[in-house]
Amino acid sequence: MTYRKKLIEVALPLDAINKASVREKSIRHGHPSTLHLWWARRPLATCRAVLFASLVDDPSEHPELFPTEKAQEQERLRLFRLLEELIKWENSNNQDILAQAQAEIHKSTGDNLPPLLAKSTLFLPLPRGNMRYISRSR
Repeated sequence: MTYRKKLIEVALPLDAINKASVREKSIRHGHPSTLHLWWARRPLATCRAVLFASLVDDPSEHPELFPTEKAQEQERLRLFRLLEELIKWENSNNQDILAQAQAEIHKSTGDNLPPLLAKSTLFLPLPRGNMRYISRSR
């Protein structure tokens, strides 16, 4: 098995992730944090961003699809736009965005999830204490 660089290793839209995380921490209605005061609360937007970027290949790992640096940068920006939509609180139950994220993860991993996840089901953290699963069988 060859190693492929993941998106998180090359670049991330940190400003967008930070803004979504700050906004999420200030939501006072319908957020799990309103149920109990957590001492070290971690925004779910950050968790979703890290999980997604850790599983999706960086475009530079596919020179056959993105032969030039410009093409790689355009694809990276497309993945960033998807990531920025994925981390928005309002989109946490948006089936279209979740399906796009699942498709990107499956495109990068195929049926070969990392060993840690290969024997289990991958869950993306969502608001209201829900988890969105990505089954290995897909």
